[in-house]
Amino acid sequence: MNRAQLECFMVPRVGVTADIHPRELPIALIGTAGGTFALWADAPARIAIPTALLIIFNIRIRRWRRRS
Repeated sequence: MNRAQLECFMVPRVGVTADIHPRELPIALIGTAGGTFALWADAPARIAIPTALLIIFNIRIRRWRRRS
């Protein structure tokens, strides 16, 4: 193996991980109730539904770098 081939293997790899977990039950119920109330009050669905989902789910986006 020459040096150029060896350097190809030593490049760090970068990635993104999205973790989505439901929150505890009381917070999930509050998010569901808030989204339902917003839809009942004639709020646009494209605003009410994503907002309720952000309350219901715990979303974490992580960048990571790994040496190969």
